[in-house]
Amino acid sequence: MAIKPDERIKQIEKMAKALGDKNRLVILQTIAEKGCVNCTEFTEVINLAQPSVSHHIKILVDSGLINSDKEGRFVKLCINRENIEEFNAFLNDINKF
Repeated sequence: MAIKPDERIKQIEKMAKALGDKNRLVILQTIAEKGCVNCTEFTEVINLAQPSVSHHIKILVDSGLINSDKEGRFVKLCINRENIEEFNAFLNDINKF
């Protein structure tokens, strides 16, 4: 089932807002480089307290840019390739004009 244009714009807006923070960009880039990673790894990578890291990760998950899966006591984070491709397709559509 295709996404309605208004829903697509809302999803793109959420992703764009999530990308508007340096720390979230670092988190996203780290996940992309390493593949799926454990949530606790980011306190060392971006030098933020765990509550701040959790806040940024929640925004990325809510935007659809990353997925989180609980594995025992840990949360595994992975890039949501489908939504990243949708975001890229949107930018490519704009570039056609």
